[in-house]
Amino acid sequence: MTNLDVLSIGDVVTDAFIKLLDDRAEAYKDERGKWLSIPFATKVPFDHAVEVDGVGNAANASVSFAKLGLRSGLISNVGDDQHGRDIISTLKKLDVDTRFIHVNPGKISNFHYVLWYKEERTILIKHEEYKYQWPSFRDEDIPKWIYFSSISKDALDTYHDYVTEWLEKHPDIKFAFQPGTFQLEAGVERLGALYKRADVLLVNREEAVVISGGNYDDLNDLFDRLHAYGPKVVVITDGPAGAYASEVNNARFKMPPYPDPAPPYERTGAGDAFSSAFVAELIRGNTVEGALQVAPINSMSVVQHVGAREGLLTGAEIEEFLKKAPHWYKPERM
Repeated sequence: MTNLDVLSIGDVVTDAFIKLLDDRAEAYKDERGKWLSIPFATKVPFDHAVEVDGVGNAANASVSFAKLGLRSGLISNVGDDQHGRDIISTLKKLDVDTRFIHVNPGKISNFHYVLWYKEERTILIKHEEYKYQWPSFRDEDIPKWIYFSSISKDALDTYHDYVTEWLEKHPDIKFAFQPGTFQLEAGVERLGALYKRADVLLVNREEAVVISGGNYDDLNDLFDRLHAYGPKVVVITDGPAGAYASEVNNARFKMPPYPDPAPPYERTGAGDAFSSAFVAELIRGNTVEGALQVAPINSMSVVQHVGAREGLLTGAEIEEFLKKAPHWYKPERM
């Protein structure tokens, strides 16, 4: 078997989307943050629901990589239930190598509920407790890239150390890190070896502040602080404001979003679509500047659909969007 181009690591879930009626919920903001409000202690009608198997940050990326023509695999965990079997079956159909997905006897698979209000979502999450085990690899199994993203808090004790030690033994393997919630909470001191090893670090602007303690309004300060931890390339996404990329000791770029063909329908997976497309372009030999121009197209497409997977594009489809892009759609030096 030919070596994988990229092997993603992270938890995989089934998402159940519950479409709330616009007039039966409310979103508001106060001094504590942004909130979703629905009537309490009553029956609340909803529009419809749909389940999507085999998603999660790393799983989304693994499907995106496959769709973009790369040999893609996933290291993850499922239970020995029907959801787990459906997850593996779905990923196989999407050309993701599932050999490294561990089936945990007597456990159930991760199942999350997504409260979908207008184009935004609030996700109710619960990570099942698994015995996280690092797989053994034959020489022909070793990938060219590792893409590490969101994983359960239970995996923080030793699993990240396994990943770090394995990467240290394979210095030629490129490493992309897109930290999830619990990895952000663990902090740079605990996961410093991963930040130092990262060829690419991918975060949004709020996460950049959490990690670095830097100034939200000063992107150069955020980049300087994040590079100080070791990553060679740092990417910061900023929602409708666009995205930014910095290569250590090199240029920094700002990229506007690709124009939406219609108002966003549902935003789940937009960040994963962006990050995976950016890394895929680097794997294919593109520059940081070129990758930054491609990545927003994938996220633009995803938000026109329900869930993180439906709108993912092929390389040929991205090329078509690039051909039709307005003249201003290009990276600019910061």
